[in-house]
Amino acid sequence: MTEWVTLIVNLFFLVIGFTLLIKGADFFVDGASKIALKSGIPQIVIGLTVVAFGTSAPEAAVSLSAAFRGSTGIAIGNILGSNIMNILLILGLSACVMPLPVRKSSLNFDIPFVALISVVLAAIGFISGKLDLTAGLILWVFFIVFFVRQIMVVKAGKSSGEEVPVLTEKDTFFRIVLITIAGLAGIIIGSNMTVDGATAIAQAFGVSDRVIGLTVIAFGTSLPELLTSVTAARKGNPDIAVGNIVGSNIFNILFVLGTTALICPVPYGPEFYVDSIVCILASFFLWFAVFRKGVLGRYAGVGMLIFYGIYFVYMLASPVIGQWPESRHDVRMAETGKIKPER
Repeated sequence: MTEWVTLIVNLFFLVIGFTLLIKGADFFVDGASKIALKSGIPQIVIGLTVVAFGTSAPEAAVSLSAAFRGSTGIAIGNILGSNIMNILLILGLSACVMPLPVRKSSLNFDIPFVALISVVLAAIGFISGKLDLTAGLILWVFFIVFFVRQIMVVKAGKSSGEEVPVLTEKDTFFRIVLITIAGLAGIIIGSNMTVDGATAIAQAFGVSDRVIGLTVIAFGTSLPELLTSVTAARKGNPDIAVGNIVGSNIFNILFVLGTTALICPVPYGPEFYVDSIVCILASFFLWFAVFRKGVLGRYAGVGMLIFYGIYFVYMLASPVIGQWPESRHDVRMAETGKIKPER
């Protein structure tokens, strides 16, 4: 009975944590954008920085919080899971509802770029087995390249950038600062509650932090992308849906994991190899699906959902999930029965 009560409490904390994360991100982005406007910063710059970062704020907060707490599975699994879910599940569902046209800028650069950096991330993990200072610098170099390219696209008039909040008479400087602080507090508190709740639930069900990070946490932190894409499609702007997802995936890998590696290095072990490959394949799947006609059609959407279904079954059914020995020594010890690989 006590275990069930504890589980319910942790589920409650997880839901509250997600709510604080998402609403906190909204408040923070809105407040920070308006502070920037009052400071005379151009709307284009605000749209490409503060607002564009908005949908990745939950992933950033959770990954950093998890890294500091030593929950590597959540820190990295959250990003890989979110990126896989963004493409295969969110875009797959959206494409099944209605075909999604893709902007030329996304088709020619953004989608190939997200495929490239997915390969780079996996290569770093396979070769070094960790995301450290060097990895963080590499990812940030790619992020700077992406950011400079975005500025060039906007200046060329090929894209309007992200929509920036408009100042009203009610937006006094004190009120804006208060909203920004409240949003930041929501993000911090929400991320801590989310990581604590998820970790406790993982332990209660006997699964690894990695699985929780790839599923529950990934879904919760992907809610902003889901809501944005669905809203864009309903408002008759389906082309924004693909751009929003691809942009978020780029931010997740380069900014979130790059910053996490710079601040708090984390191991990138063999348990993430399959997830990394799936992340790469999902990116190339999207690229090939839209390459010829520039539209993500219903058949491609169904294919994405089937792909995600297979991956999800793998996560649940694989007997080695969460049980990867960390070294050859651990493998030998496990085979002799002297130790049991940790979850």
